[in-house]
Amino acid sequence: MTTAPTNLESDLQRLQAEASEAIAAAADLDTLEQLRVSYLGKKGQLSKVLGGMGKLPAEDRPRIGTLANTVKTALQESLETRKSTLEGAKIQAQLEAETLDVTMPGVYRPQGHIHPINSIIDRIVDIFVGLGYTDATGPEIETDYYNFEALNFLEDHPARDMQDTLYLPNGDLMRTHTSNVQIRYMQEHEPPLRAIATGRCYRRDTVDATHAAVFHQIEFFAVDENITFADLRGTIKVFLETLYGDLPVRFRPSYFPFTEPSAEVDVQWQGRWLEVLGCGMIDPNVMKAVGYDPEVYTGFAAGLGVERLAMVQHQIDDIRRLYSSDLRFLQQF
Repeated sequence: MTTAPTNLESDLQRLQAEASEAIAAAADLDTLEQLRVSYLGKKGQLSKVLGGMGKLPAEDRPRIGTLANTVKTALQESLETRKSTLEGAKIQAQLEAETLDVTMPGVYRPQGHIHPINSIIDRIVDIFVGLGYTDATGPEIETDYYNFEALNFLEDHPARDMQDTLYLPNGDLMRTHTSNVQIRYMQEHEPPLRAIATGRCYRRDTVDATHAAVFHQIEFFAVDENITFADLRGTIKVFLETLYGDLPVRFRPSYFPFTEPSAEVDVQWQGRWLEVLGCGMIDPNVMKAVGYDPEVYTGFAAGLGVERLAMVQHQIDDIRRLYSSDLRFLQQF
């Protein structure tokens, strides 16, 4: 004998059909979650329908309970299937939206520039390393011995005056040239040798278009048997020609305590001669100070003013521009 369907059974079948249609039509995950709560939540429509099972005859309850579980399982499966579909569509849409077109130009980010002082120092060091020189370093805070005495400066030399040199309370000083590196390097190495030293120097100079109180200097020197002034002149000519090309250069007789004979070297700049370095043969007294025999060894040394070389290289009219931090100036390099 077939049991006639109850109202509760019809409600479950209608609920399944209605919910399945709504789930299939859900356009997004938020809507799908709302449908899950509406149909399968604790206070959802399925719970409300099952709330009437207590009024059923005892013989109908197992059948209706089984049907309810079937409806619940079917709806859960429909929800999971639709959820997977919507999540896949969301990921695909995100991938399409975030796809990079590798043919499009990148976003421009301004690049930094090498400062003209650093640039010319690197260039000069490269030239001398190519000539077989070793890069040497030394302290900026120096003793009187290495800055003056070992370089043959007399006690009453004007350079030792406090009006020219920056002295520290303990008697040390801010080096006035990179020649201090020459003494230190020669003390530690036996001839033959060739070395170049770069760094900041400090003097009580009046700042103007071609002078600065803090400036950069490059020292190069060589010691061996039978080195002559002709070797010095040839080295400077090769260096300046490599750096500037065909530029008028002149040597002028001069005097430095640590070289004899001595000369100053000028290059033609903006229609006038500009001194860029001092040079000469290393004085025998300097040789003795580092333990070399001046009867056996000779050598030459030269000091270059980096800022002035940069002014010639880039046609800069005022040394103060190199320290102005003006982007309009610096972006040209």
